[in-house]
Amino acid sequence: MSIVSLIIKREFIAKVRNKSFIVMTFLSPLLFVAIASFVAYLSSMKAETKRIAIHDESGMFVREFTSQNNKNEEYKYLDLSLIDLKFLRDSITNESYEGLLFIPKASNDKDFESKIQFISNSSPSISFIENVQDIIASKLTKNNLEKAHLDTLAIKNAQSKVNISLTKSSGEESVKGLNEIKIGIGGAFGYLIMMFIIIYGNMVMRSVIEEKTSRIVEIIISSVKPFQLMMGKIIGTSLAGLLQFLIWAIIGLSLMFAASVFFGVNVGPTARISPEMMQTAQQEMTGTAQMYIKELWNLPIASILIGFVIYFIGGYFLYSSFYAAIGAAVDNQTDSQQFLLPIIMPLMLSVYVGFFTVINDPHGTVAVVFSMIPLTSPIVMLMRIPFGVPLWQIAISVTLLFGSFFFVVWFAAKIYRIGILMYGKKPTWSEMYRWLKY
Repeated sequence: MSIVSLIIKREFIAKVRNKSFIVMTFLSPLLFVAIASFVAYLSSMKAETKRIAIHDESGMFVREFTSQNNKNEEYKYLDLSLIDLKFLRDSITNESYEGLLFIPKASNDKDFESKIQFISNSSPSISFIENVQDIIASKLTKNNLEKAHLDTLAIKNAQSKVNISLTKSSGEESVKGLNEIKIGIGGAFGYLIMMFIIIYGNMVMRSVIEEKTSRIVEIIISSVKPFQLMMGKIIGTSLAGLLQFLIWAIIGLSLMFAASVFFGVNVGPTARISPEMMQTAQQEMTGTAQMYIKELWNLPIASILIGFVIYFIGGYFLYSSFYAAIGAAVDNQTDSQQFLLPIIMPLMLSVYVGFFTVINDPHGTVAVVFSMIPLTSPIVMLMRIPFGVPLWQIAISVTLLFGSFFFVVWFAAKIYRIGILMYGKKPTWSEMYRWLKY
């Protein structure tokens, strides 16, 4: 067995036998499911109805609001136009009502556009204010049309709603929102890679720091080359991480299914949808759902899965080399913080580029460039693949990624072989640069 294989085996066994690794492996899914179930339970609870007092001196709008009580359970409008305004203001101060909508008398309808007030102790939500404005505006618009002797019913019937159907150049019917589904699939895989890099990259760094501070590395380094030790740590830790991730996925899915079955908690996206609404939606959207399923099967599923594996391996190895070099350069995790920001920033940048650029223009210049840059390509390219990417672009991106990995390993090994034996001094960027020349 080669030296690297022995180091990989040692790292893997050391990680999986660690008490904290075992505890977190089985505790994390329990915590995740418990939090998800708790959030689902909270979302299923009905919010307390907020009472809104209305003092309408004009008498024009109060019925428009009270008619909303049967449509909206979040707010209840109360007609208190006969009660003194000063008393109502005091009631707001005492928090008897969520707010007071004061509509004064006006000489003409134009004055209502600027004289209506909403009085409350706290600032109301934007959606609530916009809803109130829409109700008042609709009533004023109707009055203006009637004063102009226009048939409001005829105007309403004359209004058109356009529903554009999507068709491919081949003649097949397509569906709306397909781009959002594609970016969701690519984003999920990209986010998974980012989290794996951050979690297990830090694990590689901590492993290096622990051996360095315990001086075990002085004995190890006498038998193996620094490059072999670094590669063994990266691969061994990644295998332990993959095992932990696989266990999380199995336990998490099993517990979520058990929670939904035995406790009646729906932890999915339909947690707040009643069975009647679900049945109606299923009847109305059966044909559309079939089209969505058909479109999903038309996605390059094989390319997505193969791309995920390739970019997962390349991205993890690339960033783990940085983490290993940082772990060798410092004596504790506190000193490592100044070097971690340049590693985290490309990952965060790639997520923002993916969600804000790829979805709008997956084949644009910005998306293509960032899918080629090795530090961002594992995430950005995975978000582009569902949209269909030419093989030559994927080939160039993968070549640059693994080429950068070997280059980073080469200079990270230089930092590693010097820093692994350095103690008691915080390294600077200039010192690490000098280590590259040794």
